[in-house]
This record gives sequence, structure tokens and C-alpha cells, in this order.
Amino acid sequence: MAKAKEKITFDASKHILVPKHEKLSDKERKELLEEYKVKITGLPKIKITDPAISHLDVKLKDVIKVTRESMTAGVTQYFRRVTK
Repeated sequence: MAKAKEKITFDASKHILVPKHEKLSDKERKELLEEYKVKITGLPKIKITDPAISHLDVKLKDVIKVTRESMTAGVTQYFRRVTK
């Protein structure tokens, strides 16, 4: 009898080289879009299948805040919209 393939699970968000990813609330998303006067389609994309957000409960059109630390730039934040 053939064995079923086991799915390997690895939480990429725990890796030291992966920056912090957070899902914005609906209120935070609305405030962000108003502050920068941009539509949701104006944000860069992140795929819903991206391993860095697999631990978050995301749906299409959610906004993800990515916080990176740099020795030269300090702490920087980037925003991405969730797409297929």
C-alpha cells in the first residue's frame, strides 16, 4: 500500500531573515488609503500563497504591513495588497 505524501509545514515567519508581516484591520486599511490618497490597486502585490503570510488569516484585498529593520535606514514599513 502506498503511503500518502506528508505535507511539510514550515512557518516562514519564524525565520530570522523574514521581516514582520501584519494584517491591517479594516479601519487601519481605510486610514492608510485615505492618508496616501491611493486606491487599493495602487499598492504593490503580495500573493495569498506567500509563505510569509501563511500564518495570517488573509483574504483577497487585505493589506499587509511589512516592517523591516536596517542598520542604515532604521525601521521601515511597506504595505502590500493580497492578490491571487
